Amino acid sequence: MSFSPYNIRTDLALESANTVAHDEGLPDGISVNTFNSGGFTVTEVTISKEEASKRIGKAMGRYLTLEPETTLELTPANADESAKAISCELNKLLHEPKSILVVGLGNDSITPDSLGPRVSEHIFATRHIHFNAPELAYDGLKSVSTIAAGVMGQTGIETQELLLPLIKSISPEAVIVVDALACSDVSHLGRTIQLTDTGISPGSGVMNARKELSNATLGIPCIAIGVPTVADAGGDGKTLMVTPKNIDKLVSCAASLISGGINMSLHPSMTLEELRLLTS
Repeated sequence: MSFSPYNIRTDLALESANTVAHDEGLPDGISVNTFNSGGFTVTEVTISKEEASKRIGKAMGRYLTLEPETTLELTPANADESAKAISCELNKLLHEPKSILVVGLGNDSITPDSLGPRVSEHIFATRHIHFNAPELAYDGLKSVSTIAAGVMGQTGIETQELLLPLIKSISPEAVIVVDALACSDVSHLGRTIQLTDTGISPGSGVMNARKELSNATLGIPCIAIGVPTVADAGGDGKTLMVTPKNIDKLVSCAASLISGGINMSLHPSMTLEELRLLTS
């Protein structure tokens, strides 16, 4: 569970950092840098000290927040450039692993929680090619696996419990987990993509935290990607989670952008159009 000093319930490091900003700037151990990339405004929040981490309730590491000019349910005219921008920012956190496991978190039967499974459906998996069709492999082809892990309410199993033996079996060098997030500022609802190298505690933003997925718990780098699909509009200690009325289109478009960005990052020798054809 992540709470700011002001009881702001959010998965976004940008929002948590804003709660401790003052006239003199940010506390020691928190830095914020903003720049533009491929039609996104990118804000990088870096938490470098344990005291700062505890103060805002976010793990030490890097958090990249990408905000487009329009909400994510409106497919941008430059969708290819947007996917490339996501790929570029993801590469800053991945450090070129040769084998990757992509995990879609969430419940595919509940639209606001279905981002992870929808992304997982459109990841270009290649691990089997090396074993079953080596003649199709080429130098530089990464081993990519993907799974939609479901939620404990469906499976009765913690995601961490599912992933640990799977990681031991297939030996990826890194994990990318994708999940729907919660925010506190409705202006971020459906128009923010967060990437972080700190992993994730699934469900923490809606008071349903499960076991952490991170480098510390999985034993390999864990990159988390998410979009806030619900916002806490309660205030005064009350909980009132709201979601956009066009949530289905929002999740669909966000999943398309994120899966495109992941695929381009993992398969840089292929075009986005080729990747779409292989995963449609």
